[in-house]
Amino acid sequence: MTPVLPAGIHLVDSHCHLDMGEYAADLSAVLERALAHGVTGIITIGIDRDSSLAALELARSHRCIRACVGVHPHHADQVGPRDLEDLAALIEGHRDLVVGFGEIGLDFAKRYASIANQHALFARQIQVAKELALPVIIHDRDAHEECLQILQDQGPLDHGGVMHCFSGDMELARRAIDLNLHLSLPGIVTFKNAVNLHDVAARLPLDRLLLETDGPFLAPVPFRGKRNEPLYLIHTAQAVARLRDQDLEEIARQTTDNCRQLFGYDFSRAGTPSP
Repeated sequence: MTPVLPAGIHLVDSHCHLDMGEYAADLSAVLERALAHGVTGIITIGIDRDSSLAALELARSHRCIRACVGVHPHHADQVGPRDLEDLAALIEGHRDLVVGFGEIGLDFAKRYASIANQHALFARQIQVAKELALPVIIHDRDAHEECLQILQDQGPLDHGGVMHCFSGDMELARRAIDLNLHLSLPGIVTFKNAVNLHDVAARLPLDRLLLETDGPFLAPVPFRGKRNEPLYLIHTAQAVARLRDQDLEEIARQTTDNCRQLFGYDFSRAGTPSP
């Protein structure tokens, strides 16, 4: 059974991939379920040009959705010399729809692109985000030290950002916060063996906490192994509340306010799925 949020309390899914094929057959129903249970905001994330365009179209069609635009490290070997200029122009033409730049970063687990190209693309995209005065959405998989070093070298991050799907320990969390980053916790925090993440969830300053599905991936317990969707964010929020010995209401209120401050959009007033 899905936990129930009190009336007037909202959650924001700070990282989802609504353009992916897993949602193609029932996206309207996915959004309706989320909104009906108090998940009133969703940030859908671009990982290349096509998905960034799709994210913009979703944001144009639904007040409850806003977009982030960027190139994932998996695609670092395919990025051409003008691609980032084109992305920047795309953002400039859709300032009302775009709330962040990403997801960008490093992925040393899959290594679908060379490390050298990942490093170069990450650094370039941070600079583009700074020029556009946008927060950065960071993908960091098996590359903690390298990610933090590039962020430090390219900083300061005056408009902040978020370490999406945070997978480090509390020491890494503190270092990320020192770089003006928020940390976003996924459904993994509901897994019994996620001991480090439980510790981070319990000790992280509440004003630096965000929540995400990373849908369609990483569904929380009791949906582990199934398609994830924004509705399930409530289970992640409930797990974090238990770990912190706080009310679900307080976690929802603060993380929604954190999203408003970081991304500059009030998702609690986003309304219905359609304009």
